[in-house]
Amino acid sequence: MGDHYYTNRPSAESAPKLIEASIKGESYSFWTDHGVFSKEQIDFGTKQMLEAFVMPEVKGAVADIGCGYGPIGIYLATHHQDRTVWMADVNERAVELSKKNIARFDLENCRVQQGDLLSGVPDQLAVVISNPPIRAGKKVVHQLFEDAHAALASGGELWIVIQKKQGAPSAKDKLADMFSDVTVVSREKGYQVIVAKKI
Repeated sequence: MGDHYYTNRPSAESAPKLIEASIKGESYSFWTDHGVFSKEQIDFGTKQMLEAFVMPEVKGAVADIGCGYGPIGIYLATHHQDRTVWMADVNERAVELSKKNIARFDLENCRVQQGDLLSGVPDQLAVVISNPPIRAGKKVVHQLFEDAHAALASGGELWIVIQKKQGAPSAKDKLADMFSDVTVVSREKGYQVIVAKKI
C-alpha cells in the first residue's frame, strides 16, 4: 500500500480531475488528484460539518487546517467574504489543488500555505475548522486541538468532525481538558460535529 494523504509529497502518480459537488444545495466543482483526502467526492463528515456551521460573532480570521483540495475553506470564504480564510495542509499536492480551486472561484480572501497544523497561521482567530487527519494518529490530532486553543481569540471556536469509531469520545475528553464549553452539535451516521469554544 502506498502513502496516504497525510504526507508532504505523495508518491501516487498525479492525475488531476474535476469533480462536481453539492454543499447545502449549492453546486461546486473542484480539482482533485491522487494522494489527497477524499479525492472522488466531498466526504460525508465534511458536508455534515458545513451543514451545521454557524460563524461566531467574534471578529477574526478563519483557519481551515488539513484543507485538502479546499472545499471547507472555499465554501466559508465564499459565504463570509468579510473574513480572511487561512488554509493549510502538510500535503504539497493538496496545497497546489487548493490554490487552483481558489482561482476558479476568484476568491481574494483566501491564503493557502503548506505547513504542519497551524504553523505560520496568525493568532487571534475566530474559528479553527478541521476534518482532522485521523490516519496521522492521535498525537497529531491532539496537537491540533492544543494549537487551536492557543491560536483562537477569546470567544473563538474550534469545529471538528470525527467518527465515533475513530475516536470521538477521546477527542471530546481531550477538548474538555482545554476548553470550558464543548458541545456535539450534530450526530449522523456515526459522525459527530464537535464545537469547542474558548472563553
